[in-house]
Amino acid sequence: MYCVEAMAKFTAYPPLDGLVDLACRDGVDIRPTLLRVLTDLYVQKPKHSADEEAQYVELALGLIDAVDAPTHAIVAARLSAYPAAPTAILARLAASPSSLPAAPAPAPIETKPAPKNEIAKNDLVELFFAANTEERRLILTNLDVAAETAARRPAPASSEVIRRLENAALQRNPGEFSRMLVRALGISPNLAERITRDASGEPIVVAARALGMTAAVLQRILLFLNPAIGQSVARVYDLARLYDDLAPAAAERMLAIWRQAGGRSKPVHAPVHWDDERHEARTLSTPARYRSDRRRVTQPLHVKTSGK
Repeated sequence: MYCVEAMAKFTAYPPLDGLVDLACRDGVDIRPTLLRVLTDLYVQKPKHSADEEAQYVELALGLIDAVDAPTHAIVAARLSAYPAAPTAILARLAASPSSLPAAPAPAPIETKPAPKNEIAKNDLVELFFAANTEERRLILTNLDVAAETAARRPAPASSEVIRRLENAALQRNPGEFSRMLVRALGISPNLAERITRDASGEPIVVAARALGMTAAVLQRILLFLNPAIGQSVARVYDLARLYDDLAPAAAERMLAIWRQAGGRSKPVHAPVHWDDERHEARTLSTPARYRSDRRRVTQPLHVKTSGK
């Protein structure tokens, strides 16, 4: 009954259809955590474009009435201290305080504003992978300012590392691509597997931006690595536009979160000559059809890229 009522309430917000499904699946309601995380990210950015604000308002309005009282109070506190808080959200918070009981939790909920850069890493990782396309873009839009005192930017991956990632994609070898991501990004094998096999593609775009990959290489990877992405020209175009819009700082911030959540803190980029003999032997044994595939896609798609 709870999920039926929630579904009826959320029909006015088409982008939230996937969120409602996730919220009701297996009896786990992720909406309180999602609202807190999105609000934390939103208030860390001093200014927002009209599109960014509209997207946050739409998502928040669909969530406010469906969260527990502690979450309602936390979000109200965050926004009341934010000078540019959307008036529509403030009005909804004031007019309809949550009457739902607090959701059970293994530990007490933090009621004071969390310091910047202290958003729960595992929460954000899981929410990012569970979110739909619109929600992922909103998270990434706000991540570039989520760590004003971020660590030094990682050095771009070597051309050899990127070449091997591209070769694995052109050979349609997700296992090898995943193993190379572990070395290139310094993340756990499980997370590298999730990035590689994600059917929507945003995690690959984040990885490409963090590694300093060119737009042309990314487009070839998107076309060949995952059939769920490569068979949709529209999806490849959308991801190419996301790459163009994605700030390097946002990609670096997400990479830092991936490393910390996965228990790895240092990149382990493969040296230029790492395991050359084995990989060169594999390259020489690549079927001719893959080499011809690569020749056919040497030109990037005609999508504007800024080269950020």
